[in-house]
Amino acid sequence: MSGFIKAVAREDYAKAANFLRVDPSLQENQDETKLAQALQRLLDQSGTIFPYSLISNDTEGNQEDNLGPNLERVGTATVNGESFDLMLEKVEDSTGAPVWQFSSQTVSRIPLKAGEEISTPLVNKLSPYVLEENKWGGVPVSHWLAILILLIVAYFIAWGITRLVLVVTPIFWHRARTEPTAGIVKAFTLPLRICLTVWVFVAASQQVGLSIIVRQRFSEVTFIVFMAAVLLLLWRLIDATTQFTGRRLAHRNNMAGVSAVLFVRRAFKLALMVIGCIILLDSFGFDVTTGIAALGIGGIALALGAQKTVENFVGSVTLIADQPVRVGDFCKVGDTVGTVEQIGMRSTRIRTLERTIVTIPNGEFSSLKIENYAHRDRFWFHPKFGLRFETSPDQMRYLLVELRKILYAHPKVDPDPARIRFTEIGADSLNLEIFAYVNAIDFNQFLEIQEDLYLRMMDVIEESGTGFAFPSQTLYIAKDQGVSKDKTTEAEEQVRKWRKTGNMQIPNFTPEHISKLSNTIPYPPEGSIMRSKTS
Repeated sequence: MSGFIKAVAREDYAKAANFLRVDPSLQENQDETKLAQALQRLLDQSGTIFPYSLISNDTEGNQEDNLGPNLERVGTATVNGESFDLMLEKVEDSTGAPVWQFSSQTVSRIPLKAGEEISTPLVNKLSPYVLEENKWGGVPVSHWLAILILLIVAYFIAWGITRLVLVVTPIFWHRARTEPTAGIVKAFTLPLRICLTVWVFVAASQQVGLSIIVRQRFSEVTFIVFMAAVLLLLWRLIDATTQFTGRRLAHRNNMAGVSAVLFVRRAFKLALMVIGCIILLDSFGFDVTTGIAALGIGGIALALGAQKTVENFVGSVTLIADQPVRVGDFCKVGDTVGTVEQIGMRSTRIRTLERTIVTIPNGEFSSLKIENYAHRDRFWFHPKFGLRFETSPDQMRYLLVELRKILYAHPKVDPDPARIRFTEIGADSLNLEIFAYVNAIDFNQFLEIQEDLYLRMMDVIEESGTGFAFPSQTLYIAKDQGVSKDKTTEAEEQVRKWRKTGNMQIPNFTPEHISKLSNTIPYPPEGSIMRSKTS
């Protein structure tokens, strides 16, 4: 394609004819030079050729375009209102080397006489004769002037459209008046204006019939400008979103988050610059495959060398995104207990209870078990009281009632759930277990309330006549009264009756006996207030 355009620009139509594949059956009746001139007129007035960066530079062509191994689509043209594809066909020369030419099917669609099937271009109708006769680079001067005029007109049209959209959008879309939507809308303005300028310029240049030589020279520029507009859009979107996010984090005094946002913004912008350079080099025909492979290898080497740095950065991003802890939170991270003083890009600092500073890398920090006490809504009150073995059942009942009264009556104790139970007859004590939640704003207030509850419960235990058991053994010295002979006789007599009647329920009770015993024990116990309610 480049060879054909250069040949017609020099008006070397004999050489340009070498790029046409003429049907061998019609070759004797065809003037290939005139065919090359006619193809130029067709492309000038109603044809479009893809930018060179979109046309394969491989001798085998693009193998993924579903056109077959010997065909390549390079543009479009219109004859008599009917549009068709400009196709290239791969043939072999006398040495067997591959040669690409305009396909015989495309050549057969070329009108031979200028003006027979295609009207005179508008630019030729409006241009003075002098500008048409004088040529520069194989193109009339009028076409070069038309390029400048079209470019200016296209820009003003695009400016008017984008300005109108910028004014009208907030009227119909109320979210466009506030951030971050307003910043995103503004980010689209300039890139959209550039894209519209390119689109209007390309469409108008074809409509007025500018020479394909001029348009093809500008096609690479327009393609690069279009890709630059897309990259600029991404650049501005990154700025808009990160600035909004940074302001919100700064408002919350999350300076670590602000630092992370700045780092991410720089990383994304650097990636856009690399992508832009690759696209630019590829547009100019440089082979960027080797460079991309080198970047990939270098990236792997850098990643291996900076593995810990990357791990810590990912950890800091995770901490900022999930926010398991914030600066000022009292927490437990692994075995470390203290207050978070700083969340940086590499590490997090915790002030321990011993007033020392522990620095934990963020990669390790994010993988540890984190217990945050700052977000606790209530405090668990869960003491266990061990009472002396001398405590009588009625004393135990008294304690259960009076201790529950304290839990239900205290204004800082949540009544649901609030319970106290006789849970165990231990080796050296009778154990009571309390389960309740205390409503407190911080740990200091909880300690005050817990202290008050302990003192009140100690008073109740003292009033009951019993006391706390000591974790020790007590040696009782007393005269042995022996076992009760009367009760022993009664028990032995009962067992003899069971043997005589064959009614001893050992080793298991019979189902009939279990059914007979079912629900014979009164519960709640006799005298309980709950018993009167259930009855």
